[in-house]
Amino acid sequence: MRAIVTGQVGMDKKAYLERIVALAGERGERVMLYNIGDMMYAEARDVRPGRILDLPLSRLNALRRAAFKDVIADAHQHKHVIVNTHATFRWRHGLFSAFDFDQVQLFKPDLLICLLDNIEMVHHRLHRDHDTDATLKDLMVWREEEIMATELLSQALGRDTACYVMARGRHHETTETTWRLICRPDYRKVYPSFPMTHVANMPEVLAEIDRFRAALAEHFITFDPGDVDEKLLLERALEAAREGRQQVETEAGSFSGGQQPVRVPAREVLDIAGDIDGQIYMRDFKLIDQSDMIVSYVPELPGGIPGLSSGVERELQHAFEHGKEVYVVWKPARTPSPFITETATKVFQDVDEALAWFEDHGMFVPRNLFGH
Repeated sequence: MRAIVTGQVGMDKKAYLERIVALAGERGERVMLYNIGDMMYAEARDVRPGRILDLPLSRLNALRRAAFKDVIADAHQHKHVIVNTHATFRWRHGLFSAFDFDQVQLFKPDLLICLLDNIEMVHHRLHRDHDTDATLKDLMVWREEEIMATELLSQALGRDTACYVMARGRHHETTETTWRLICRPDYRKVYPSFPMTHVANMPEVLAEIDRFRAALAEHFITFDPGDVDEKLLLERALEAAREGRQQVETEAGSFSGGQQPVRVPAREVLDIAGDIDGQIYMRDFKLIDQSDMIVSYVPELPGGIPGLSSGVERELQHAFEHGKEVYVVWKPARTPSPFITETATKVFQDVDEALAWFEDHGMFVPRNLFGH
């Protein structure tokens, strides 16, 4: 499988992809990783680290073409290949493309993956590693451009080139999922749907949901909406504003830049409130569209109330209207409404029942086929 992985600067894609290569090696397979940026720096030894984007566009393009030419010449020798690059750059030159279509055509990728992360983490890494004055708003815009350019590239390449949006995760890294996308494409692709905001202060319910998410991730390729949690960032910014604090502090996450807290200006977070909500709406539907099916977990809240948020209802309807298989794990004692039963392929009483049904209907990749 040949994969091109894009994503804005500040994603730390190289370290993430190196962990996928290591994971494949542990399972007896070799994945060849080409880091276009490193290859360009190797060609331009006069350029200091972090400054290559400041080069004139003519030289930048020449370096990129030389690096990609080497990839094309070498990649045919390997079964699984990952090219780590970008679709766009938003830098001092303005917005410009980061690929050459003729070379991508010659490479013949099987899939494109646009990698995402929480925007405060992208901001933190970008300012740590580069001389830039990019704001959170700049990075939110750049992320949308990166996704769109990756999608347009996939469409231009034709129907045989798949395109996925993938969050790298913070507390639960998604390397297993990305490895399966590249090396185990026979796994079914699932969107786990569950309430988030209005159960945030219910630890028992959150633990139920986490078990549900983990169970699906064990057996499927899952595109989990909880792997990007910028709504929490916005809530903390609102709290900071009420308390007169200028900075918002968040945890870096185990895999996203270390254990030290990350701080961003509260005003910049408030400035992107509309972007956060708009991109959640867009991104979650995109994750459903790239899945084979949706599995929704509806917990029972105190008082016997079904934990059916407006977001979950909208996701179920979107999946149904777009021809996806729709499955619901309904935990409340109260009977689900016809808006659930009439659109769901099947409703289950608990996660174990759902998993047993999926296995009986041949939805799990046999372990003896791949070993993982």
